[in-house]
Amino acid sequence: MAAERGSGAAGAAPETALAYLELAAKFLAARGATSARLDAELLLAMVLETDRVGVYLRFDRPLGRAEVDAYRALIRRRVEGEPVAYLTGSREFWSRRFTVSADVLVPRPETELVVERALALAGARDRPLRILDLGTGSGAIAVALAVELPAAQVTAVDVSPAAVQVAERNAVAAGVAARVRLVVSDWTAALDPQDRFELVVSNPPYIPSAEIAGLAPEVRREPRLALDGGSDGLEAYRRLVPEACRVMTPGGAMVLEVGAGQGPIVAALLARAGLGTVGRHADLAGIERVVDGTAPATAAIRVASS
Repeated sequence: MAAERGSGAAGAAPETALAYLELAAKFLAARGATSARLDAELLLAMVLETDRVGVYLRFDRPLGRAEVDAYRALIRRRVEGEPVAYLTGSREFWSRRFTVSADVLVPRPETELVVERALALAGARDRPLRILDLGTGSGAIAVALAVELPAAQVTAVDVSPAAVQVAERNAVAAGVAARVRLVVSDWTAALDPQDRFELVVSNPPYIPSAEIAGLAPEVRREPRLALDGGSDGLEAYRRLVPEACRVMTPGGAMVLEVGAGQGPIVAALLARAGLGTVGRHADLAGIERVVDGTAPATAAIRVASS
């Protein structure tokens, strides 16, 4: 948006919200943004303190100088690789608006499959249920499940105190804070040894370390702790699966998000741990995104890490 020419009279700067929106979208697209129009809409909606629909309802409204300056600053930060969700401070997930910050992974649509599978395994929606969310980040999964399962008690853990604070804000905003217990913990380390859960869910880090440098700039801005899955992307699962098995009740279920191509290996980890009915589920793009399994109803499950 450096030149701001080409709209309205020859050589004149754009004036209306729509003109600035179109200019910003072209500017972002020319610099490689894959969702340039959407990004431009979301950032303009933030400046105008409205939503995307509101932007178009007021498309012919002239922008004031302060609004133009604010919009240009946001577009510049976006071009520099800052995620839109960090710029706006929020992201939609499971039809709810979640607060996000640079301390947490940005919730993604494919992670909604974790919620879908967890609900499918939870049984009746009014069933009393103890749920554990390992690596909760923004709390998106934990809060979505607490909203959908009104009798559930959710324990959400993260090793990052800053992430836990973000999750707490989201639980309060959703009206489920009384049923979402937030714990700063390295996986299950800080939990009471007697804690047991009918359902364990997690979206752990699963990107191989060597691949992080090649990610899109906005993804590299997200917390490395939430991305880096070690040399093969599977380190978190090798620890998480046995720890989760230790705290699951007989007949309990585990639901894990996985990276592309990791489904068979993670499914084998669940099977070796003694879980049955192990399933692999694809997202809307056809990529296996979730692996789940159910513990035996009576026999103890194994906790081997390999």
